[in-house]
Amino acid sequence: MRPPENGRYDAIVIGGGHNGLVCAAYLARGGLRTLLLERRGRVGGAVATSELAPGVRVPLLAHSVGRLRPSVMRNLRLDAHRLRLVAPEVRSVALRPDGPPITLWSDAQRTAAELTIESPRDAAVYTGFDRQSRAFSGLLARLMAMTPPDPSRPGVADGLSALRLGLGYRGLGMQDGRAFLRVLSMPIADHLEDWFEGDALRAALTWRGVRYSAMGPRDAGSSQTFLADTAGSSDGAAGETVFARGGPGALAAALAAAGAAAGLTIRTGATVEAVRTRGDRADGVVLSDGQEIAAALVVSGLDPKRTLLRLLDPALLGPQLGWQAGNLRLKGSVAKVNLALAELPRFSDFADSDEARRRLRGRIVMAPSMAFIDRAADAVKAGRVAEPPVLEATIPSLVDPSLVDEGAPARHVMSILVQGTPYHRREGDWDADRESLGDGVMAQLEAVAPGIGAQVVARQVLTPLDLERDHGLTEGHPLHGEPSLDQWFAWRPLLGFASYRLPVEGLYLCGSGAHPGGGVTGWPGQNAARQVLADWKRRSRWR
Repeated sequence: MRPPENGRYDAIVIGGGHNGLVCAAYLARGGLRTLLLERRGRVGGAVATSELAPGVRVPLLAHSVGRLRPSVMRNLRLDAHRLRLVAPEVRSVALRPDGPPITLWSDAQRTAAELTIESPRDAAVYTGFDRQSRAFSGLLARLMAMTPPDPSRPGVADGLSALRLGLGYRGLGMQDGRAFLRVLSMPIADHLEDWFEGDALRAALTWRGVRYSAMGPRDAGSSQTFLADTAGSSDGAAGETVFARGGPGALAAALAAAGAAAGLTIRTGATVEAVRTRGDRADGVVLSDGQEIAAALVVSGLDPKRTLLRLLDPALLGPQLGWQAGNLRLKGSVAKVNLALAELPRFSDFADSDEARRRLRGRIVMAPSMAFIDRAADAVKAGRVAEPPVLEATIPSLVDPSLVDEGAPARHVMSILVQGTPYHRREGDWDADRESLGDGVMAQLEAVAPGIGAQVVARQVLTPLDLERDHGLTEGHPLHGEPSLDQWFAWRPLLGFASYRLPVEGLYLCGSGAHPGGGVTGWPGQNAARQVLADWKRRSRWR
């Protein structure tokens, strides 16, 4: 689709992260003349692949893409745009100093069989826990696919959504239905203690209830986060681990190609300084070079705090909403370390390299106990760097050798999420402490993979400050806001603005700060596009 002759687009999408790309592609497919603006030199945001050393590519931020909505894959025909997904049989392996690793396989029966050695009781109940987790997550997926109700604009669609949700709840049956209402608001620690006796297994499962957040295992609502991590996928208790061949940037490339095929115009290196308004309605954007671009609708893929407080005139927002937006909780607590390795590290917990290659193809979690995760969360709440933090690593080159060219100085890459590194620190400076953070992570890795330091060809350390400054994540929060219950569903980002419509008419939110939240799902972008297109049709009808 060519740019409009009068220079005025139907819609402008701000931000080329995966949700912005999803939303923009759907809008273009819906017939809107759509322009996507991205401030960096390439689209993708958190789903990017970066060259760490010559011929060696690593996931820059997100290291897996497995929660992508199947409907997004299908509707946008991403397979036709060369997106190939790879799902290893192992979902995660939890390392610990005082025993063999806990391996969670995609096959719940296989996981249960291995747990028999550790705890016959846990082995006996694991498949039941997996079944219930799938049932709960299936109902939650219905909720996540909804547009949350807007108290100021109740409509028939809200009633129909509630009816579908009610039918899904009824389908759980009486026992699971009662358990669902109890579990949803529970701390994940309490939920897992109802099922399992082994602390190592509980910790391995707990991690997915607090990952990317400042929450700990004892925080209310972390069970909802655990279930949401599974919602919409075919995985149960073990969670997902799915890689894009070529790295996560392959997803961004496929989304951009799908949008372009539908007529989407993409501009990179274009920084939006403000949303332009006419009266009380969005009317386009102003770029950092002073250029103004007109559009009937503006959709922001940025986080809600950045969108409301940096792009809008404070007079339009008003003091009350400005205060509420300023109090949105984006307590970033994660950093990232990327490594290029000359050889596959030798992990001391595995008998031989063949076993290591089989079990290290998923997520590698270094959180040996519930208390370990709890201490890391407590450190974040106190404004201290956890000693030690929780680590989640992947070695995607085990699954996707195309990440490393033949003749490159490395054979493997490792992508490491570091949680327990608060953006808001009482002491210290991230620019000064970047390399010491990397050194601390290497020391942790040495304890489970002796000699790994000697294999490092290149290292990259991204602090929470880097996530904000270089990647547009306010306060370094990958999810655009805490996923706790008070910032979830109808309260995400704020009560009254969860329907993707923001306070200014014609301005929408499509990023992870919108319902149903973060992760590489495409759900917020897909849901927002549905709402934008519905509003567009109503508006066109009354012109």
